[in-house]
Amino acid sequence: MSASDTTAPATKSRPHLLYLVTEDWYFVAHRLPLARAARDAGYDVTVATRVGGRRDDIVAEGFRLELLSWQRGSINVFRLVADVASIIRLYRRLQPDLAHHVSLKPIMLGTAASWFTPRVAVLNALTGRGYIFTAKSGRARLLARLVSFLLRILLRRKNSVLLVENEDDRRFAVEAIGIDAERTAVNAGSGVDIRHFDVQPLPASEPVAIGCAARMVATKGIADLVAATRILRARHVPHRLLLAGGTDRENPDAIPESLLQQWVREDKIEWLGQIADVRELWRQCHIAALASLGGEGVPLSLVEAAACGRPLVATEVPGSRDIARIGVNAFLAPPGAPHELADALERLIRDPALRERFGAESRRIAEGEFASDRVFAATLSLYDRLLHRPPS
Repeated sequence: MSASDTTAPATKSRPHLLYLVTEDWYFVAHRLPLARAARDAGYDVTVATRVGGRRDDIVAEGFRLELLSWQRGSINVFRLVADVASIIRLYRRLQPDLAHHVSLKPIMLGTAASWFTPRVAVLNALTGRGYIFTAKSGRARLLARLVSFLLRILLRRKNSVLLVENEDDRRFAVEAIGIDAERTAVNAGSGVDIRHFDVQPLPASEPVAIGCAARMVATKGIADLVAATRILRARHVPHRLLLAGGTDRENPDAIPESLLQQWVREDKIEWLGQIADVRELWRQCHIAALASLGGEGVPLSLVEAAACGRPLVATEVPGSRDIARIGVNAFLAPPGAPHELADALERLIRDPALRERFGAESRRIAEGEFASDRVFAATLSLYDRLLHRPPS
């Protein structure tokens, strides 16, 4: 399952921190800045992940890289058992002091492995409830019950903490899954570099452009957003809709590329695919939208858009409403309600002064509550707590 692919091993004089992450692109997008902060705070860092096209970005930081061959969407029992065995071997070979498991599959497999390596402290970062806990299909509901049962057992492990991104998810973990409250912590997402994501002037061009940065999966409410634009066109409200994000073939909720292309042809949607720098999207757009059906931690796309000074339109689901605050910097619609979504978008499309005011409030919220320095400090404090070290 794994192979080493990098630089010198960790030194005994510095605590050894290992990130267990599904994909290298996810680590680079969501955890690389945190890993840099940990390195600068005195940790030797290893990243264990499946490697696609971002190997060089990880190795260039001086991090040790361990290649995993797991499949993110696979629930084959025999494969999962083999994966746990491989992680056990990995942890015994590297002997990390602290393992930071990011998202549901690494949490479950990594924590199962850590029961066989009890000296390793564990931080389990749940980045939202995801497909399993939000989908309505019978298969998803069955999986949710099974996963809840396993988490309730696995997360009893000593010297471990479950980190979530919003208070709703903490309540869910405690009340629905049954995790001890003292084994939980909340931190506001993965943080945003407010210097990199600086304020972008609202475009002077017309018509008003609505941007959505997200994976092209059904749970992100992409179809509802497209339906809302149809409603706006029926009302003769000029606008553009730009979608930035790639497809996700391993996700059972993935939107087929054929449907995306159909929306481009028939609904005049502009699908940009995966873009290297999301700031290019916000330079073109007046409004940031995310019509999520749920399962979010704190959506990084909305936090980045807020840092760029964009007013937000989102759905009233946990995580999204932490950054999108109704009547302050955003309008919210119920999930799965295209007409209400269209109403919210129309209010901002027709009111440039309101867009300016909401955009300024978005930036203020991003700076005050979601800046990466603040988020990283809280996470490093958790590392110290788990390792029983004095604060960094």
